[in-house]
Amino acid sequence: MTEAMQKDDINASKPKKCNEMTGAEVLLQVLVDQSVDIIFGYPGGAVLPIYDVLFKQKKIRHILTRHEQAAVHAAEAYARSTGKVGVVLVTSGPGATNTVTGLVDALMDSIPIVCISGQVFRNLIGNDAFQEADTVGITRAATKFNYLVKDTQKLAQKLHEAFYIARTGRPGPVLIDIPKDIMIEKAPYVKKSKVEPYPSYKPKVMPDENAVFKAIEAMKKAKRPLFYIGGGIINAGKKASDSFKKLVELTDFPVTSTLMGLGAFPGTDEHSLGMLGMHGTYEANMATHDCDVLIALGTRFDDRVTGNVKHFSPNSLKIHADIDPSQINKIILIDVPIIGDVAKIIELMVQFWEKEGKQSEQKKDLKNWWKQIDEWRSVECLKYNQDKAPGSIVKPQHAIHSLYKAIRKRKLDAYITTEVGQHQMWAAQYYLFDSPNRFMTSGGLGTMGYGLPAAVGTQIAHPDNLVIDVAGEASTMMNIQELATIKQYRLPVKIFILNNHYMGMVRQWQELIHGGRYSESYSESLPDFVKLAESFGIKGLRVKTIDDLDKIIDEMLDEKGSILVDIIVQQEENCFPMIPAGAAHNQMILGPSKK
Repeated sequence: MTEAMQKDDINASKPKKCNEMTGAEVLLQVLVDQSVDIIFGYPGGAVLPIYDVLFKQKKIRHILTRHEQAAVHAAEAYARSTGKVGVVLVTSGPGATNTVTGLVDALMDSIPIVCISGQVFRNLIGNDAFQEADTVGITRAATKFNYLVKDTQKLAQKLHEAFYIARTGRPGPVLIDIPKDIMIEKAPYVKKSKVEPYPSYKPKVMPDENAVFKAIEAMKKAKRPLFYIGGGIINAGKKASDSFKKLVELTDFPVTSTLMGLGAFPGTDEHSLGMLGMHGTYEANMATHDCDVLIALGTRFDDRVTGNVKHFSPNSLKIHADIDPSQINKIILIDVPIIGDVAKIIELMVQFWEKEGKQSEQKKDLKNWWKQIDEWRSVECLKYNQDKAPGSIVKPQHAIHSLYKAIRKRKLDAYITTEVGQHQMWAAQYYLFDSPNRFMTSGGLGTMGYGLPAAVGTQIAHPDNLVIDVAGEASTMMNIQELATIKQYRLPVKIFILNNHYMGMVRQWQELIHGGRYSESYSESLPDFVKLAESFGIKGLRVKTIDDLDKIIDEMLDEKGSILVDIIVQQEENCFPMIPAGAAHNQMILGPSKK
């Protein structure tokens, strides 16, 4: 590199003076100030000034996805696997409207996202201009906060506020809509440290100590206690998970988790009962129904967890700790509400419990409770029968269990993403997560097509780690174009498809509830996934029978680059246990071989 080229490179990386910066340059400087290193996006006319500035700098890397929905899902997984704010950049009109599914997904699962959308010139707004849409109106219900920038003087301030709102309180997606002329005009830059927090947004972080003490008093009197944890503990950071592990060790209480909370407490720990809810374990659901004190931490009593709310944990005193006050008493009436950062709440619980110094007495009191739990465990609700004879078709549960065992044997720190459906529930049941931020899945919205772009975002965030998308063939087709993103950036993503030719969960409900009328749930035509992967320049393998499974899993894990494995699984297999709609936790369907 010549001396002149070196000077040009240095000058390009230096921020310009405030009165010399365009709106697009202000935007990039805000991102740098907010420690953003990755943007997921897709260019278009309204955001070309931003892309022009991106081209001239080297501090922020842009990942070109093949669809704006995929960009948001990738940013979600990046955020969930790192604890940082995910950033999305899209153009106006269809670019912005294509983000709606991802934004709602992030809103439902409390994922911090900042989405920057382009907008037409200010004088064209409301005139049905080319690629114009009322982005703020469309995304109002899809975001935690959104804002249309109409004044260059407010650009930097609103962008900084977006990051503050996205990451604090209950995390969520924020969208900032920026007209093209704002990006071109000169705009003042304001440093992050100079921006006051949004005046009407003041989340309560510190909990009421009296409420925490009241909870501890109830916990100490419990004979059948149960911790019920959710994604809020993961959102609160590793410190929250570590503090919770200490609390469990002190109390000896059993733990059950929501889908979003898996990994907040080690799945292999003896205190873990697994996931609760519609496809939760027998022991978790029975313990939820029969406990006398239920301690809900960082969770929102989702309908897939509660089942029939009239019969949800009917005889328990309920403690609910959450940073979002709107969730308290929203679905289930709470006896001891605690509003605040769940990490700080758990720390106080540990302090108060240790101060009393009655751990050994409490453990003795729980002997009968643990005996009952062991009886429920003896049912072995997740047991399945895999025919090992040569030529046998693979059961989907066995495929995931075999994958888990192979990863454990190699002692790999793996990140798992999923699509949505039966395979998602089987992953939650048979893959035991021992660390937080390792399981990226769409919980509240249940978005098919989430897993493949989520694997992109996770792999970008953790380039040296194993990332696997556990998928179904129907969900994979939703965002199949992201194979091109994987190839372009040489991402070593592993795609693990359980292929039964059905929308599996839809077929299961049609079998059990609709008399076996499989209306539009069977895929008559599917691509050859191996050839399709190869057409994108990605290695493809297929498992046809049990004979090939372990060998191909090993080959997949040995592969340095990206690889797609198409596993032909038993078509009629259902996901059990299952709580039917309208039933209580002690009214589970355990499967055809059990009562």
